[in-house]
Amino acid sequence: MRLGGGEWSLLLAIGGVLAAGARLAAEAPHTLTTPDLQLSLLALPGYTALSLGRMLAAYLLSLAFTLVYGYLAAYIPPARQILLPLLDVLQSVPILSFMPVVLLGLSALLPASLAAELAAIVLIFTSQVWNLTFAWYQSLTTIGQELREASTIFRFNRWLRLKWLELPSAAIPLIWNSMMSWAGGFFFLMAAERYSVGSRNFQLPGLGSFLQAAASAGDLPMLVVGIAALGLLVVVLDQLLWRPLLVWAERFKVEMVATAVPPTSWFYDWLQGSALWRRCGRWAGAGNERLDSWLGKYLAPLDPPDGAAPGCLPFLAGARVVIVALVAYGAFLAFQLLQAVTPEEWTAIGLALLATLLRVTAALGIALAWTIPVGVAIGTNPRLARWLQPVVQSLASLPATALFPALLLLFLGWPGGLNVAAVMLMLLGTQWYLLFNVIAGAAAIPQDLQQTAALLHLSRLARWRSLILPSLFPAIVTGSITASGGAWNASVVAEYTEFGGHHFAVLGIGATLAQATAAGNYALLLAATLALVATVVAINRLLWRRLYTLAAEKFRME
Repeated sequence: MRLGGGEWSLLLAIGGVLAAGARLAAEAPHTLTTPDLQLSLLALPGYTALSLGRMLAAYLLSLAFTLVYGYLAAYIPPARQILLPLLDVLQSVPILSFMPVVLLGLSALLPASLAAELAAIVLIFTSQVWNLTFAWYQSLTTIGQELREASTIFRFNRWLRLKWLELPSAAIPLIWNSMMSWAGGFFFLMAAERYSVGSRNFQLPGLGSFLQAAASAGDLPMLVVGIAALGLLVVVLDQLLWRPLLVWAERFKVEMVATAVPPTSWFYDWLQGSALWRRCGRWAGAGNERLDSWLGKYLAPLDPPDGAAPGCLPFLAGARVVIVALVAYGAFLAFQLLQAVTPEEWTAIGLALLATLLRVTAALGIALAWTIPVGVAIGTNPRLARWLQPVVQSLASLPATALFPALLLLFLGWPGGLNVAAVMLMLLGTQWYLLFNVIAGAAAIPQDLQQTAALLHLSRLARWRSLILPSLFPAIVTGSITASGGAWNASVVAEYTEFGGHHFAVLGIGATLAQATAAGNYALLLAATLALVATVVAINRLLWRRLYTLAAEKFRME
């Protein structure tokens, strides 16, 4: 299937942005001062705190983007024609394609230290936001028609619908995907805090740069210590944030009977019994009432017909004008820059794309084979989830790039060992997208439906065919889209890496992007990026978008 006009327009717009960024990057200072990094235990707590701050800033930015972007895509059909293809494009652009544009572009405008901080936050944002946005959009498009009609009958305005219907319906998927977003941020933390673009080297003090410096120097003791610090951080976040949120989100399950063994959290129980929590609850309740009253004066009740509100028409017209301008500018700049790419380089890009596609397909197939049964077991068994959730989250948050030296040592002696190691690294970086979405989908299966299936004495095969797989289908589609996008992104670090002063590379588009970035070859970087984006968007249009439509039309929760 060929790309549509919208996809071609967005592809040219992305090319224009990257080409403009490359031109701006040429004006960045060639000598940049970056702080020295200390591979010592005393410096590690401070580095961990700095990385945590960057992760939090990127996550808050991701959450704000998700709520606005997904809402517009779900409820405004003309905007959806622009926003969904754009989301496909953006999630397929690897982090190394953003890096020269964001970092060197900011370095040309801002002091080097501030530019590096902002660039790190933006790059972490690009590894956190896409699965959140897809999960929010999927939740909005699969809300049952009866619930929507009830919100109209009760004269909800848009704020009340968001508060009482949409956010509660998406609570469990958003929480699980937030955990996955943090895991994805940790995965690319090493790339965001320490990297080279041409002759320019950038380094920020942080846990990611600590891990990458230890791996590059072959300092295994400090590498193990850094991974242990990251694991400890993940466990603390699980106990103090994610587990209490999952306990709190149990109230939003749509079911007729209560869960037999609900999840528990000692920190959540302690918070509920504290005077500070009760006082904060009173303040939040008073503020909530004032907000409801204030918004009620300005927002009219919802009308039964769906469609774009008149107030959105100027936005859509303005968006079209901006896109047309970007397309025209992008076509001009990209054409100028791509003239430097030789036919031999285009042929090499095509072969590299094919090699990476095979690895992505293999990684996704392996991930589907084990995440669906394991995710269902965790999502439907609270006792099992209580023990395995922190383990899964810890494993997902460990940066596979830090583990890659061990994979290299293990597979280097094998025939095709580098290819096997690359697939394994892709798998380590992307299987968690699927697992977390499957767990969220399984946890949202109503308890009364599970009990009904048990009362009917359905066989295990019949239960999977008639209840579990239909209920999981939207979550599997969402997880597969984000996992495949993550696999393409992970190819950058899976196909080209450095350990102990040596570079290891295999044929693939990720290695092409990494080598072009390291050499400062912006023409090749743009060509490889556009080829990758076009391929991923074509796959999304041919396969994933059809499955998304099927999930929204046939498997919505009524």
